[in-house]
Parts: sequence; structure tokens; C-alpha cells
Amino acid sequence: MKNLPPLDPDGHLLHQQDWNKETAEQLAHLEQITLTAAHWDIINLARAFYQDFGLPPRQRPLVRYVKDRLGAERGNSIYLMTLFPGSPARLISRIAGLPCPSSCF
Repeated sequence: MKNLPPLDPDGHLLHQQDWNKETAEQLAHLEQITLTAAHWDIINLARAFYQDFGLPPRQRPLVRYVKDRLGAERGNSIYLMTLFPGSPARLISRIAGLPCPSSCF
């Protein structure tokens, strides 16, 4: 595995420009997640959310954003938790190369 770019103490990239698909795969691997097309759909939406609003998505806004774009079947917390267990918004932001959401602790 290629060396990861520098991370902050919470495991997020120090420099967003270091993000690419290979880095995302490595970050996911650290979380014991193997990225599938379903994961990539959500990661790409999180990155779009960040572009649209200038903020990494917190859980509720992310759920609403996913629901609006992918439908109710995938736009719910349970679905996101099956893909990104524990704290979905935090994991998604980390893997997507985004800063930690404001609810991150």
C-alpha cells in the first residue's frame, strides 16, 4: 500500500488536494471498509455537498441531500450506517477527503 498523505489527529487529510480515489481506498481500508459502487455514490455526494455549501456534511443534512438525489431508499440513516458504521458523516467525510464535520468530536 502506498504511503498515505499527512493526516490530522482525527484521521482527516491535512491537505484536501491530496485526495484521490487511491487515497480514499486507503482511508477506507484503515476503517476496515471495502469501497463498493454504493460507497462511491455516497462519497461523491458528500464531496458535491462540500462544493455546494462549503461545509462537510453533518448527518441530517447529508441524509436529506442523499434522499433528494438518490431517493428515500438510500437517503436514510440506516442505509448510511450499513455502509459507514458508527458515525457515517464522520467516516464519509474522512474517506471523501473532507474536513471533520462540526459535530465531529
